[in-house]
Amino acid sequence: MTAPMAAPDIPFLDLVAPGFSTRSPQVLQARALHWCARTPYGVAVLRHRQAGLVLRDRRFRQGSHAWPEIIGLQGSFAEFWTRSVISLEGAPHKALRERAQAALAEPHILALEAAFTATAETLCANLRDFKSFDVVEGFTEPFAGHAIAALLGLPAGDAAALAHDAACLGLAMGPDARQHEPQVNAACDRLAALAVRLIEAPPPNSFVARLLDGPRLDRQAMIDLVVIAIFGGVDTTRAQLAFAAYLFVQHPRQWNWLRHHPEAMPAAIEEVIRLRPTTTWATREALEDVKLDEVTIARGETVHILVHASGTDPATGHDGHFDITARRKPHFGFGGGSHHCLGHLLARTDMAAALRVWLRLWSRIELAGTPDFLPDSGNTSPVKMPVRPIWDR
Repeated sequence: MTAPMAAPDIPFLDLVAPGFSTRSPQVLQARALHWCARTPYGVAVLRHRQAGLVLRDRRFRQGSHAWPEIIGLQGSFAEFWTRSVISLEGAPHKALRERAQAALAEPHILALEAAFTATAETLCANLRDFKSFDVVEGFTEPFAGHAIAALLGLPAGDAAALAHDAACLGLAMGPDARQHEPQVNAACDRLAALAVRLIEAPPPNSFVARLLDGPRLDRQAMIDLVVIAIFGGVDTTRAQLAFAAYLFVQHPRQWNWLRHHPEAMPAAIEEVIRLRPTTTWATREALEDVKLDEVTIARGETVHILVHASGTDPATGHDGHFDITARRKPHFGFGGGSHHCLGHLLARTDMAAALRVWLRLWSRIELAGTPDFLPDSGNTSPVKMPVRPIWDR
């Protein structure tokens, strides 16, 4: 890969260093010095204005298509990833994206809200007698599995397997992905086999049935589209809901305020994603030499838009603190441009349904132990988070 042609005063961030965090003081200090930084994977964009410019610039393509090669992954996941809608460009990407957008149309997603709410209520009822519990194991992972099962028209009994395999795929997106290669590939194979079964016999009015409603598209591309929908749909909700719990543990006044101002739920969800994004960067690759604010990014160079750094850029008026009452500029937790996340409405809708149930049932939420997190680089998530909700009586 070609090295960036950049000014010598650009700071360096080692994204693969043990313990590195995309939210660290080191990153914020680098942002104060420059709008970008060098990294072992290319250039990191740290400020909001330049992040938006890169995501909208047609001289860049989706960059994560090369992630398996960069990180050294081989096997079925790497093959799936490099041919999926995530990695495609031009007419093939547009055709798949338009089909997926139609299948994920807003009326269809909003019609699932009642199912999301019922799932959240059932899970909370099952946890009612526990003094404390792991919010990932006890709620966010099963909830995300049930939500995607509802989207796919699958029985509730399939939710646990869906959630498990999607979480396994998430391990492929971190800097330590090679350590998890066998389980990632096995999960990818299971989800692909499920996609085949759903395409051959799609449940009525399900995501897959809606996906097949139109001109015939390449069969492998459709299989991959189903897999990417399961992966993204489960992994995002699972992680972001757990991060929401973590942030509200630390900010009980914000929790209490939201209980009395439910109309602010959309702003709360955006602030959770901005402050603790599960996808810590959005990636692009330069199709030609691109000069941006006196820095030249060479053709073939990878660019990572750091979600937290760009979303909390002081130039936007953000002070770096979690505040669901403040008006904010858009974050890039769902990417942007022609590769803006297809499932963003699903994630925002099912997260809102779950949070509304929590707010109704819990007067506040506390930590009941030390949480454990994946590395805060690439795709991150709480692995375990013991919590103690205070139930309304």
